[in-house]
Amino acid sequence: MYTFEVVLEDTGKRIDNVSLKHLVGMKPELEISRTIVQEMIQKGEILLKGKAVKVGHKVNAGDKIEIDLEKLEKESLIVCDKKIPKAEKLPLNIIYEDEDILVINKPAGMVVHPACGNYSGTLVNALLNYKGFLTEFNKPRETKDEKHVLRPGIVHRLDKDTSGVMLVAKTGVALRKLSSQLKNRTIAKTYIAIAKGIIDLEEGIIDLPVNHDKKNRMRMVVDRYFGKEAVTHYKVIARNKEKNFTILEVAPKTGRTHQIRIHFSHIGHPILGDALYKGPSIQGLSRQALHAKSISFIHPSKNIQVEFSAEIPSDIKQFFA
Repeated sequence: MYTFEVVLEDTGKRIDNVSLKHLVGMKPELEISRTIVQEMIQKGEILLKGKAVKVGHKVNAGDKIEIDLEKLEKESLIVCDKKIPKAEKLPLNIIYEDEDILVINKPAGMVVHPACGNYSGTLVNALLNYKGFLTEFNKPRETKDEKHVLRPGIVHRLDKDTSGVMLVAKTGVALRKLSSQLKNRTIAKTYIAIAKGIIDLEEGIIDLPVNHDKKNRMRMVVDRYFGKEAVTHYKVIARNKEKNFTILEVAPKTGRTHQIRIHFSHIGHPILGDALYKGPSIQGLSRQALHAKSISFIHPSKNIQVEFSAEIPSDIKQFFA
């Protein structure tokens, strides 16, 4: 049995909600739902202080909750196998390359790294086949660092249907230095986004914490109590009152999952084509109208500030015409 203590901020909350919150954070590779947690409580597979309780039982700080992880994985949840990715012959649109880094213009529709349901056709599969990608990464080895095997060289992500510039490390040293910059928020990224409606302010800041939606792990939500800090700066490039949309340049100061998409949806201006966050569908646009335009960082070996841009794809260019 796995045991954890209820923290002070969860005092007075239901055991099913507290258990779900903890499991989602501890086991992100599992598909965990409230229904599954409630069923486990009813079966006595989740205990409070060693005893079975009702689903709606309120907990207190310091209470010990026990969870049968073996049954959680074997009987209730879908666990994604961690498969070592294989090299695949896939096209790469390379903007810049040297001995340390690759800068790539990722097309919309390409997943960055293998995960549940996407074990091939990803950017990682393409990188492992690329002759310029050094052997340090394209020969998986036994290691405790799963990222080395599953996400070789990946410094940061872009959503599947977001196009644009991506930075990839070609050596372990470069990866460590660039990952440190990302953690310290010294890598600057700008995006082009097209949002529903007319945004009146010429520029603004959206400062709203975000968290995973407990009912749908594919979505993010604004969560003012338990969410992580998320800050998005934006400025208006153009407005089209006739067709009711605004073209924006967006600079996220934090890098939360779906940050730009959930922020603009929350303020009533979802990104066009973003069905997950209620963005309207538009003819000629089969994905969210979001493109990573540029990225700026300190080069890992030259120690100078560099910036690279990715050409805007044709499906978004039509809105500039």
